[in-house]
Amino acid sequence: MHDIYLSNTLTRRKDKFMPLDENNVRMYVCGPTVYDRAHLGNGKTPVSYDVLYRLLCYVYGKDHVTYVSNITDVDDKILNKHKETGKPIREITEETYNWYIADMKKLGNLEPNARPRATDYIQEMIEIVKKLLENGHAYEAEGHVLFSVDSMPGYGSLSGRSMKEMLAGARIDVADYKKNPADFILWKPSDADQPGWDSPWGYGRPGWHLECTAMSSQLLGTDFDIHGGGNDLIFPHHENECAQSMCAFPNSKFARYWVHAGMLMVDGVKMSKSLGNFYTLDEVLEKAPAEALRLLFLTAHYHQPFNFTFEGLSNAKATLDKFYNSLLKNKEIVKERVEPSSGLIEALCDDLNTPLALTFLHEDVNNLNKAEDDNEKKKWKSQLLADAYMLGLLFQNPEVWFKGDDDNVSEIEAKIQTRLEAKKNKDWATADAIRNELKEQGIILEDTPQGTTWKKI
Repeated sequence: MHDIYLSNTLTRRKDKFMPLDENNVRMYVCGPTVYDRAHLGNGKTPVSYDVLYRLLCYVYGKDHVTYVSNITDVDDKILNKHKETGKPIREITEETYNWYIADMKKLGNLEPNARPRATDYIQEMIEIVKKLLENGHAYEAEGHVLFSVDSMPGYGSLSGRSMKEMLAGARIDVADYKKNPADFILWKPSDADQPGWDSPWGYGRPGWHLECTAMSSQLLGTDFDIHGGGNDLIFPHHENECAQSMCAFPNSKFARYWVHAGMLMVDGVKMSKSLGNFYTLDEVLEKAPAEALRLLFLTAHYHQPFNFTFEGLSNAKATLDKFYNSLLKNKEIVKERVEPSSGLIEALCDDLNTPLALTFLHEDVNNLNKAEDDNEKKKWKSQLLADAYMLGLLFQNPEVWFKGDDDNVSEIEAKIQTRLEAKKNKDWATADAIRNELKEQGIILEDTPQGTTWKKI
């Protein structure tokens, strides 16, 4: 059994991972609020936890790992989008959810065991609020139900902030009905034209923090192993989620390992619409394949800030071209099932050191390119693909990678055939014109004794 070490926000150190039950390793990761196109940060974080999921499955067995990542489909951001566009709320959340799932698939992320939607767990949320009221950790005020932070002596332990720091550094709604400005909403009233559900406190909807407590406790239990998300969620979301969970379920420690992904920046500064450096995933994926973006994410340690540049994206694409070119040259070699490199597994077990893990892929490719006989080629092709799988890379057919899976493939093939006929007729001007036309479209031709091959650049 391999020992995994993870940076644990709760202890502020790198801890050895010891699951509550090796036969049921459980991980919960905060997913998106579905109101708009996913942005770059929405792509980076799931890639990090996908690698962790792959590692957990390798170490403990796929059947012994449960990975849950939620969908927030009731939130004020969704209401604002409804007001802004006039679209029905259900249409907004469904369309955005489908965009997100498509983006995750393009990035090569494995599907979690469950993607619960908040709106499917409203009754469970109501029951948690009842428990908090009964336990003296919540109170009613002007149609709202709020969590009382003063009722929990250890409040702030996850983020490691004092109450003064928490109030100063977060966007906390100031309201006269709060006993303490840091008290947060568990349930709030809804207007007749807003999403809402009947509850003991009137027609209303849940607070954001409450949603994850309900979904995680229902699907993973009140105590589970890993809770993940971007480090922008540490406070107030995860702090509040942790507090209400431990108070609703006495003797629960909720999540044992809090693993947070670093902030995403663009060209060295925080990504924001006001700075004009805000990019959605679909905007970026117009310029390069999603797998190149995934590789770029993995070149930095998940826990550290990540700096996105289009130059870096281009370099990642060039690296994948090198990898796929090696596979294309050896496409006739049938791979066999082998274990990932021990060095790569050691790198991932050390707090998901993906930059170090990637060096083993480069080593595999170099060895494959130098291999002189089919047995050596089989060995290194198999090793390369086994190692790449752990990082969610090289999952495409090499020919598709270079040619693309576009509708215009048949058109390109037809032009190549026309060029071949022109060459047979010694019509060199036409043959050269077709080659140049395709080159301008990013299509490179290579004439070989077996025929003409092509690939995109």
